[in-house]
Amino acid sequence: MKLMDSLHLSKRLATVAKYVPDDARMADIGSDHAYLPANLALNQRIDFAIAGEVAKGPFQNAQAEISGHQLTKQIEARLADGLAAIELSDRIDTITIAGMGGTLISDILEQGKSKLSNISRLVLEPNVGSEIVRTWLVDNYFEITAEEILSEDNHVYEIIVAEPVDLKAIYSDQEILFGPFLLKEKSAAFNEKWQSQINHLNEAIKQMEQASKVPSEKIEEFKREISLIEEGL
Repeated sequence: MKLMDSLHLSKRLATVAKYVPDDARMADIGSDHAYLPANLALNQRIDFAIAGEVAKGPFQNAQAEISGHQLTKQIEARLADGLAAIELSDRIDTITIAGMGGTLISDILEQGKSKLSNISRLVLEPNVGSEIVRTWLVDNYFEITAEEILSEDNHVYEIIVAEPVDLKAIYSDQEILFGPFLLKEKSAAFNEKWQSQINHLNEAIKQMEQASKVPSEKIEEFKREISLIEEGL
């Protein structure tokens, strides 16, 4: 694994950075060392950023990174839970949330809904449960405008970019599961992720079939999931 800092982002974070609009006023939630906003500020890509952290250690790491690069006028680290890090007076227009599960990302957005009124872009990177994020976006009048899937250090990551719309976007079950853009593209990383999921489900079925009390409903559910994935591939 390559070392990362504000000057050298991982492939995953560099992809997230790519989708942050120029001159954005951004909030990076779960910012950890604030590498993402610091990198964007050092490259003169953003106007202002909040690095939000719920845990004290990562919050202190973010503070150290920001002051170490003399970025205290441009980036503010805040110790807060989710979107509570944002004040409406900050005039934030872009939110990034990277490296969390889909359920947690959806919960953060749901609990912070009052902070989303002026947001023009969300850049989200769920490391599992992308379909949960897509469902939340649709239900809350966001349209997916771009997606990327990439493989790094034996993990497959998905980046979902969404923007607010007045009319609810409509996606098929397959598009929610796979991602509308990723499904069209079917890249090597996409095939790798879903082939691995099929293998995982088949292995789970094999083990369940050997149980003294066979959970037939669960097996059927897994088989349905496999056929849905196979149709998509």
